[in-house]
This record gives sequence, structure tokens and C-alpha cells, in this order.
Amino acid sequence: MTEISNTPSAAQEAQGASRSRLWRLMRYIPLIAPLLLWAVPCWVLLHTGQRWPLPVTITGTAFFALGLTGMPLAMARGHGRRQQDRAAIVGDTLLGGSWVLFTWSVLLGVPLRLVLTVAGVGDGQGRARIVTWTVLCVTAVLLAWGYAEARRVPRVRRLDVPLPRLGAGLDGTRVVLITDTHYGPLDRARWSARVCETVNSLDADLVCHTGDIADGTAERRRAQAAPLGTVRATRALVYVTGNHEYYSEAQGWVDLMDELGWEPLRNRHLLLERGGDTLVVAGVDDVTAESSGLAGHRAHLAGALQGTDPDLPVLLLAHQPKFVDRAAAHGIDLQLSGHTHGGQIWPFHYLVRLDQPAVAGLSHHGDRTLLYTSRGTGFWGPPFRVFAPSEITLLVLRSPERSTSP
Repeated sequence: MTEISNTPSAAQEAQGASRSRLWRLMRYIPLIAPLLLWAVPCWVLLHTGQRWPLPVTITGTAFFALGLTGMPLAMARGHGRRQQDRAAIVGDTLLGGSWVLFTWSVLLGVPLRLVLTVAGVGDGQGRARIVTWTVLCVTAVLLAWGYAEARRVPRVRRLDVPLPRLGAGLDGTRVVLITDTHYGPLDRARWSARVCETVNSLDADLVCHTGDIADGTAERRRAQAAPLGTVRATRALVYVTGNHEYYSEAQGWVDLMDELGWEPLRNRHLLLERGGDTLVVAGVDDVTAESSGLAGHRAHLAGALQGTDPDLPVLLLAHQPKFVDRAAAHGIDLQLSGHTHGGQIWPFHYLVRLDQPAVAGLSHHGDRTLLYTSRGTGFWGPPFRVFAPSEITLLVLRSPERSTSP
């Protein structure tokens, strides 16, 4: 008999050491990221041959130094234990502004400098100053536009979704999805009311909220969330928790949504019946629920489906798209998710894609499962949306058995 050794191989040890180094480096990201966000634009816009008058150089450099120190401090006071809304607004705005300025300093500033050099436009100082003014103008326009995009009521995105197992009696079922409202430091009670008015205009059979209602406790954000109590659907209003609920007393949000007339689908389901056919509408807690330490909170798909007929089609609510692996393994027909915000501020979606299987829209997983990922109804943190518009989604479920086209 061959003896099996439990001693790690050299390859395993090397892999473990590599992972250990990676985790050590990850700890420095909160320190490195702000430095890059402020130092790179400072260098590109002020110190690469512009030869600005000394007062301009000193003032500009001081501004970037102030941003580098002030942004982390404001975010710590705003999102840490103190939860100071004014500090959060300042920190979040600086974060969004620095991200846009960093992005376009690199992606526009460097290539533009090269193009101007090849084209022989001006001297070195002139080219450097053209780059500075171009980057600043583009950044200002994008931030103004992005702020307007973040603050407006989302446009309605309508999509027909064919479900092969959906009975003809349920053809045309109208499902409205809102998610990631993120009520927070900026008071958006009026915006919330207008969103709910838009939802009510869609004559939905089912309205779903897939989590991240707010940043802050239910008691603190109650006024902004209150309009959710005005939402109407012919069949049901259903809700599942997002990861941000677990930063802010999740059970309080579950209780408030129940009070406002929404049914929390915490690892459970309900049946939507029409025309002799049935759709299972199930929901699970967010995947971060179990690590929160909150008793009774965890994502449990088997529990959500317990007692259902396996031949019935299933619509699943799960906050994060990455839950789709488990959904596909269970043969779920359609999963509705949010969480990604579509990246919110381009090109952040490339980083989101490292953690999630989809960033926005409809995608196919496994043999049967469709996933719809919303770009979100609100915004988190920085009050900007750049090339990632918010949405209220109207999904019209279609059966292959329908006898006539709409």
C-alpha cells in the first residue's frame, strides 16, 4: 500500500508563500490608492514641462496635497464610527473627482502629449499646457454630467425575457426591478418619491428590490426609504438583503421593509399564479450575511426552494451576480441581481468584473439559467455616474407556449 504524505510539496509551499505576499500587498491598497489618485494627476498636470508661474505651481501642488490628506480623513469620519454625513459627502465627492481626474490624466493626457509631439504642435511647454487644460476641461464636463446622471430619476429599461419553462398563462408577466437605491448622506427623499411614482406607472405584477437600500441604519434613513411604502404591484412586492444592509443593522431594514408592505424573501419563496400556471419567486440573503455574525442570516438556496415542485420555473432574487453559480447548479430559470452599479464611474467596471461574472444586462449561465444584472437605481458614495447610467428595469417574462405575439 502506498503511503500518502500530508507534507506540503514544494509547489504548494511556493503557492502558499505567493498568496501570503499577495495578501500582505493587499493591506497596503488603502494607502497606495489615494497616493496614486492624487499624485499622478499632480505630476501630469503641473510638473511635466508646463513651467507655470511659481504661485500657480505652489497653489496647484498644495491643492493635490490637501486632497491626498483630506479625502481619507473625510471618508473615515463619514463612513467610520462617527457616521458624519457632511464629512461623507466631502470624502465621497473627492473620491469621485480624483478617480475621474486620475483616469483622464492617464488615458487622455499621456496619449495627447504623444500625438501633439508627433504632429509638431508648439514647443514642449505649449504641448504640456494644452494637455493640462484639455484634461481639466474633460474632467469638469464629465463630473458635471456624471452628477446630473446620478441625481436624475433613472430611465426605464424594458426587456423581454424568454423562459422556456414558463407556462402560457404567465406569458407577459411584468416584473419591475429596482436595486441599490443607497439612500445616504445626500438627502434623496424627493428623488425616492419620484422613483416610486415611475415604478407605479409601469403596472407591474411583481416589483423586486434586490438590496442595498441605504447606507446607514433604517432609523437614520427612514425618511428617504418611506416612499417605498407607496409602491404598488398587482401580485407582490418582494425584497432581499444586500451587503450594505449588513453594515447597518440588517434586521432593522428587514423589519422596515416588512412594515412598508414589502415581503422579505429571506431564504424562502412565494408562488405567483396566473392562467393556471405557476412561477416560484424565491429569494436569498446576501452572500456576506453569514460572515456578518447576525443570527439567522445567511444565503441558503436549498431552504428558499424547500417544498417547491422541481418542474416549476423559478425566479430568484440574489443581490450579487456571483450567486449565479449556485443558481445554475440548482437549475434556476432567472436570477435578478444588482450590486455592480454597472461600474458607476468608467472604467471602474473592469475592476468589478474581477469579482463578478457580469456587470450589467442579461447573460446566460449553465444549461438553463439566465442572469439579469441591473446597473442600479441609485449610486453609492461619489455622487457621479459616468458612462454607467442608472436604471429602473421592466422585465416582461415570455413563454414559448404563447399563441400570439405582443
